[in-house]
Amino acid sequence: MGDDGGNTGGHGAAAPAAVHGEVGAPHAPTEHGHGGKGGGKGGDSNPNGDGVFVQQDSIPSTPRRGTTTPNPFSRKNTSIDIDDYFSGPRDISKHSKWPLFLQLHGSITPKMIVPLLAIGAWATLITALSAEFEHIELSIQPVLLTITGFVVSMGLSFRSSSAYERYAEGRRCWGQLILAAQSLGRVFWVHALERPETSKEDLLGKLTAMNLVVAYAVALKHKLRFEPYTHYEDLIDLVGHIDTLAKTATEDEDAIAPRRYTIFKTMGESLGLSFATSNPRKMLKRTKKPLGNLPLEILCYLTSYADELVANGQLPVPMQQTFLYNNLGMLNDVMVNTERVLNTPLPIAYAIVISQITWLYVVLLPFQLYSQLGWITIPATVFASYIILGIFFIGHEIENPFGMDVNDLPLDSFCQQIMEDMETIASRTKVSTQELVQSSRNKVMFPFSHSSYYAWSSQPEGAIRAAVKNRPNYYYEKSQTSSSATGPDNV
Repeated sequence: MGDDGGNTGGHGAAAPAAVHGEVGAPHAPTEHGHGGKGGGKGGDSNPNGDGVFVQQDSIPSTPRRGTTTPNPFSRKNTSIDIDDYFSGPRDISKHSKWPLFLQLHGSITPKMIVPLLAIGAWATLITALSAEFEHIELSIQPVLLTITGFVVSMGLSFRSSSAYERYAEGRRCWGQLILAAQSLGRVFWVHALERPETSKEDLLGKLTAMNLVVAYAVALKHKLRFEPYTHYEDLIDLVGHIDTLAKTATEDEDAIAPRRYTIFKTMGESLGLSFATSNPRKMLKRTKKPLGNLPLEILCYLTSYADELVANGQLPVPMQQTFLYNNLGMLNDVMVNTERVLNTPLPIAYAIVISQITWLYVVLLPFQLYSQLGWITIPATVFASYIILGIFFIGHEIENPFGMDVNDLPLDSFCQQIMEDMETIASRTKVSTQELVQSSRNKVMFPFSHSSYYAWSSQPEGAIRAAVKNRPNYYYEKSQTSSSATGPDNV
C-alpha cells in the first residue's frame, strides 16, 4: 500500500515516506519551539519580524485615561447581575442552562410587568362588578372577540415583520462593515508597500490607517446611539489626533455632562414605561457647536490616505487600487443604510393605530370572557394579554436594532471583532512563497499522503503529477470500501 500507510492506495506514483527529516531531503528550516513568532515566555518579550526580541519595558505605553480596563471594547467577565436583565445588548458569550421557556434574560417579560398588573387589576374590577351586580349586563357577545382578534393579528403580524426586517437589515449592514474592514486591513498591511527610505514612517502610517478603520466602526456605533461626541472611552484614543467637528464640540463640558437619573426614572426605563423614557436625541440638542458627521470625516481621512498610497506607488497593481476604493465605498454604503434604518421607522399612523387596536382588544377581553368563564376571566385575560402584548412589545423593541435594549444588535462585540481582526492581520508579516511552501510540516498532498514538502520535492515532477491525477480515484475507491464494510442494510 505504499510507505504512507495506505494513503496512496497503491495507484500511480507512490508517495514518499512520511517521516521526520526525510532521507535525501534538504535540511528543513528550523521553526521556533516556543510558539513561533511572538511566543515569548510570560509576556516578557516579543520577537519582531526579523527574529529580534524586544523587551516589553522598552515599548512606550501610556495608561488609559480614567479606567483600569485593559480593553475598552470588552465586557467584564462576571456573572449576570440584575441590571443585565433590563439593559443590553445581550452578551451572546454567556450561556444559560435554564430551559428556553424559563429564561428571563432576553425575554420581554420584565417590560410587561406593569402592563400585566394593570390589565389584571382591570379584569378583576370588571369581574367583581359583574359578579356583584348580576342585574347589570356587562358582557359582550363573543363574536366581537373573533372579529377584533383577526384585525389585531393582522396588525401585529405587519408590525412584527416590518420590525424584524429592519433588525435583519441592520445586521446585514454590520456584516458588510466587518467584511470591508477586514478587506481594508489586508490591503493596508499586505498589499501596501513600504518604501526602503521611509519604511518606519510607512509602517506607522499603515497602523494608523488600520486604527482609523476601527475608529470608523466605533464612531458609527456611537452615532447610531445618538452619542455624537468623541470623549467616549473606546473612541477618544482612536480619533484624538485628527481634526473633526465632533472633537471641537466635545470641548463644551455642558454638552457632554452625563445625564442624571433618579431611582424612579431608572426603574421606569427598565420597566419600559414610556413616560419615564428620555428623548434619545437629547445629547444632540445640547450642543452649541456643529457636530458634523464623525464617521464620514474619518472616511475622508481614510480616502486621503488611500490617495497617497496610490500617488506614492505603494499600490502598484491596478486591481489592488480598485479593491481598496471599492471597500471604502462599501463603508459609505453601510453608513447610509444604517442611518436609513435608524431614521425611517414605521410610519407613525401605522404605529398609533396598531397600538390602539391592540390595547382596545385587551381592554375588552374581560367583557367578552366573563359570561363563559366567570372568575376564571381574570387569569385568562392576563394570559391572553401576555401573548398579544408580548408580540407587540417585541416588535417595538427590535424596531431600532442599534440601541441599548437587551435584544438589540451587540454593536460593541462587532467593534471588538473588527479591532481584533486588525490586530490579527498586523501580527503577521508578509510571507514569501518560500516561507509558505518549504516546510517539513507542509503536507502538500494531505489527506492523500502525509508526506511533507521535502519528501515530495525529492520526487520527479512526473511522479508528483501522476499522484495528483490519481487522487480522485483513491477517494472514490476508499468511499466504496467504506460502504461495503458497513453492509447494504446500513447504507
